Amino acid sequence: MLSDSNSCGSKLLLALPDDIFAVVTRSLRPKDVSNLSVCCRNLNIHASSDKVWLTQCELLGVIPHKDLIEWRKGVSSYKALCRFLVYVQPLIGIWVHQNPELGNVVYVMPGFISLVGCRIIPQELGPLGIEEGPILWSPVFEILGNVDGSSSFIFHGRERDNNYMYPGSIKGIDRNCNVLLLEVEPRTQRNGGKLVHSKSFVSTPNHVDKEFSRKICPSDRGVSVSQRLQGSKPSVPFSRLSFCDRKKLLEIVTRQIRVKVPQSEDGLCFPCLETEDFNKLSERRVRLTQMYDNGLNTDPTQSDLGEIRKLFDNSQHHRYVHRVQSSKKKTLAGYFTDSFKHIIGKSSSINGSHEHSKSSSSSETIKHAQFQEFLRSGDTIGLTLHASTARLSSYRAWPNMHDSRFALYKLPKQEPLTGQEHAGLWAGTFGWPPGKPSADKPGKALFFLLLSYEESQGQRHLIGTKILEGTHYVLHPNGSAMFIVNINEPSDESFPWDCDGDSNFHDLKEVFSGEGIANGYGFRYPGSKPGSLFVFEDGMLVFTWKESRAALTLQRVNLQDLLKKGERVPPLPPIANFAYLTKSYSNVYAGFSNALNHTSSPRGFFEEGVQETSAVIATRKSVSGIRIGRI
Repeated sequence: MLSDSNSCGSKLLLALPDDIFAVVTRSLRPKDVSNLSVCCRNLNIHASSDKVWLTQCELLGVIPHKDLIEWRKGVSSYKALCRFLVYVQPLIGIWVHQNPELGNVVYVMPGFISLVGCRIIPQELGPLGIEEGPILWSPVFEILGNVDGSSSFIFHGRERDNNYMYPGSIKGIDRNCNVLLLEVEPRTQRNGGKLVHSKSFVSTPNHVDKEFSRKICPSDRGVSVSQRLQGSKPSVPFSRLSFCDRKKLLEIVTRQIRVKVPQSEDGLCFPCLETEDFNKLSERRVRLTQMYDNGLNTDPTQSDLGEIRKLFDNSQHHRYVHRVQSSKKKTLAGYFTDSFKHIIGKSSSINGSHEHSKSSSSSETIKHAQFQEFLRSGDTIGLTLHASTARLSSYRAWPNMHDSRFALYKLPKQEPLTGQEHAGLWAGTFGWPPGKPSADKPGKALFFLLLSYEESQGQRHLIGTKILEGTHYVLHPNGSAMFIVNINEPSDESFPWDCDGDSNFHDLKEVFSGEGIANGYGFRYPGSKPGSLFVFEDGMLVFTWKESRAALTLQRVNLQDLLKKGERVPPLPPIANFAYLTKSYSNVYAGFSNALNHTSSPRGFFEEGVQETSAVIATRKSVSGIRIGRI
């Protein structure tokens, strides 16, 4: 309860002008400012002013000041805006998944009173070069900021040549989240059938006032807010269901809750990020919110559990029938093979086979029981986004991840610091001279590398980890170290070329010895050969292999700026659009990319059956015309 100002000793703070009070609160966190506002009634007025919360928004550094002014027009106050920014800030960054091997990179960045997840498409270097783009991307999801600072989740996908949005809720966002999960969550009805979910509880006044100071018991982590409000926990978490059950459940739920995006409004499926016309962005947000709310009138975020059970049981029945039919289709050779194995004792007896079948049936029964128990923990079911924190091991800045979870994994943020000047995201291509593709050498593959520093046995190494390559067929697995150089070993080696193709001379700053990737022990375990990293005064990096004189040219990039100039392509089907769990070594995005006209290859980079040429990568043997076998 708010007390009188005389009893809490706040006269000094109350005597400060609003501008000075806002400066004083710059040293406080949003949570501290929120706590300060409940000390007394007068302090509540001071601490709730827009000046104070505008300062807090600026300190977060999520978006620039001019954008804050525009975003404020769509929310009730700067406090509400700050609440949204604090909540979604941990999601901003680069998220990856191991599959497909060619690349699965999703960059989460601010949109307009929203956060947007954009998938970077494997591609060639455009005719305008790296800095000018455009870069290909497709929509994955959005988190919209509501008027009161709460959040709404929208998932994107494409089915049968139609774009859909899949409304859902946010299960929770940990402050240090490193795993982003797409899940299904049972929910409970109360108050005469009113659903308890994230959008209904956040609008209550008590929650709005205590958003920054609310604490969650560690035992409640991974439990949705609706379940905490009800005082119950699901007996079976979604993650404990079998992979088949999780996949089938996600497929059924997305099919039940999908909202078709009309062709007339297809452009609204994702923001046009290169424009600074906030009026259009505001109009787009309003129309998107209307589509979301109109869907809520028919409960698009909820699917009837009776229907879910029916669909799931039918799926299980078809799976059982298919298994029985497959078992009956034994060939004559198979019969004799089994008979021979039985004779020599390497095959199970009839009783043994029965026990195996019984064991398998028992295992499936247990999983099916878990699924039914999972459904019994709620009255309805819906799609959720859950950003959690997990103990992940990593190798050269690439996380070791599960292949059977619908999840994205966050790459550690690499900031340039003193002694680590080259840390961060870089983009580049093979070949010299660098820059734009030429008429005689079109179709250079675009690479994205994350540069990080690592200390081992008293030596400091700079590692260039590949996170995306724009080839037709992947040459090296995700997370490969394209090069490793020893920062403690400067080299006096001279640069192989005097100038670039435009007769421009580059001033060399320093050189380091190291090793670059090469054919070695196969796809999963590539080898390495000696090379050098050349650092130029203009910031460009070039790694060259000594034997072949192959060159990988890199320049630092701002992925958010590249996406603002980018070109949108349709997304994948919904489940695969979040995490493509099927292992693939080719470009899974090729199906809808043939029509793009900005690629420099005359034959089309995404054309099926492309053969190896001097410019286009099509097999494991070449990288932009440079044979790996010679590296």
